[in-house]
Amino acid sequence: MSKKKIGELLKDKGLITDRHIQIALSQQMVTGKFLGETLISLGFVTAKEISESLAEQYGLPYLDLREHPVSEDALRMIPKDMAERGEFIPIEIRDGNFCIGVIDPNNIVAIDTVSRVTKLPAKVYLVDSEAFFDTLEKAYFFLENPIQKNIDKTIDRLKNEVSATHISTLTELILMDGIRKNATDIHITPSAESVHVFYRVDGVLQHAFCFPKRAHSGVVSKIKVLSELDIAEQRLPQDGSFRFSFLGKQYDMRVSTVPTIHGENLVIRILMGTLPLLRLEKLGFEPEETRRLRYLFSKPHGIILITGPTGSGKTTTLYAALREIDLLEKNVITVEDPVEYRISLIKQTEVNLKAGYDFAIAGRNFMRQDPDVMLIGEIRDQETATIAVRASITGHLVLSTLHTNDAVTAIPRLLDLGVDSTLLSSTLLAIVSQRLVRKICPDCKTETVITEEQIRRLEFSGIKDYPDKVYVGQGCELCNHTGYIGRTAIGEVLIIDGEIKDLIYKRASAGRILESALNLGMKPLIVDGMIKVKSGITTVEEILRVVG
Repeated sequence: MSKKKIGELLKDKGLITDRHIQIALSQQMVTGKFLGETLISLGFVTAKEISESLAEQYGLPYLDLREHPVSEDALRMIPKDMAERGEFIPIEIRDGNFCIGVIDPNNIVAIDTVSRVTKLPAKVYLVDSEAFFDTLEKAYFFLENPIQKNIDKTIDRLKNEVSATHISTLTELILMDGIRKNATDIHITPSAESVHVFYRVDGVLQHAFCFPKRAHSGVVSKIKVLSELDIAEQRLPQDGSFRFSFLGKQYDMRVSTVPTIHGENLVIRILMGTLPLLRLEKLGFEPEETRRLRYLFSKPHGIILITGPTGSGKTTTLYAALREIDLLEKNVITVEDPVEYRISLIKQTEVNLKAGYDFAIAGRNFMRQDPDVMLIGEIRDQETATIAVRASITGHLVLSTLHTNDAVTAIPRLLDLGVDSTLLSSTLLAIVSQRLVRKICPDCKTETVITEEQIRRLEFSGIKDYPDKVYVGQGCELCNHTGYIGRTAIGEVLIIDGEIKDLIYKRASAGRILESALNLGMKPLIVDGMIKVKSGITTVEEILRVVG
């Protein structure tokens, strides 16, 4: 049976339409790029979606390299130049097979090369091009430059001599190690006798190493210089940023310093650049919730809010929502801090506080840009909230985020910001509250019995329905002995219907609104989390850590 062309394949799967292909072909005539590349650059599909579709057509398993670390033992068996020439990446040795990732399902050369060099049969996985090139460069770089050994050597040198060279080396190693571990934040925390380095990975702080206290001021000063901060000022908090180039990729580093009794505490937020876009059904919400969200995001006007703490995936959900909107018929404009996802047919802007460009100013000026949909990165103040309400009244769909612990408390928060209750009740469509929970590692996943302590904590959180058998990750090489790999979303969706509109209008308490929402079928965060526990996706401990 002949294989379908990529455009036909994606169209058959409902990912694109004939109009998308026509626009891609039009751009292709200008750029000369392949159709698949053009569809990705336009934001119609992602590299992952193309690879998943090809994998299905060719009967190959798809592997997401972002959630599957490659084995150093496998990398040592294949030289980097051989892997690059053959366009494959060694992944691991499993069950007597040498597992490799390819981006071309017809790559026979890779199979022949692996069989000849390793004397093992090749097991082929299809991987997407974005993850392939990023992972290949990183994996071989860190194989040739064992970072932990280099950190240990540098710390030993700093015990004897604190030089500018050693300080610069340690600072660079800390940043590179954070990138290697896919950390979202780096914490450099001084104590009485040493300085501790932590990385936040999958939402959890992990202790990495300590370095001598005598090197602390040097490391802080080095990062301050990079961030264009005042190195002489150690009594007041400071914020700054810088760009760090590594393996041909730019990383935005947001820096925050706070004075403590043991010296300045420093936190660096790592912004990884362009992230892979997801569709609503891939976020982790239950099918019924996904259906409701899809319906809401198709509305012509109103406000939809995504709430949750920093790092809970709010922006990812907003962009998954934008992918449900017909970008060929609707004008979408965004203001963000910073832009995390880049889509060609969306007009994206970044706040610039130094220039006086904030969410409120952007929101006011967006109205002159003839928008259909406005994405305001965050509602932080009364002016931004008022602009969002006014925009929705005048026939626009407004998407934004708010920092609240659950969906219901977003309502009193908006009222506290001075939004008129009458206007809010008539414009608010829905509030989605979400968290990210770690997924159990599939390699070391085992069944166990729920403990009495877990039962007590669940019952204290209002959960009466829990399974006798649950799953946990024992910890293995694949998951770095944590028992978890990757994250998924849990959420609660509050639909603002007639009864709740009336409660908002009357400025009812959050408790009264919650009672009504539960009666109308809203599933709280912890209930959605327990569905994933019963499905073996995550653990009771993880749900209690994030929600309980």
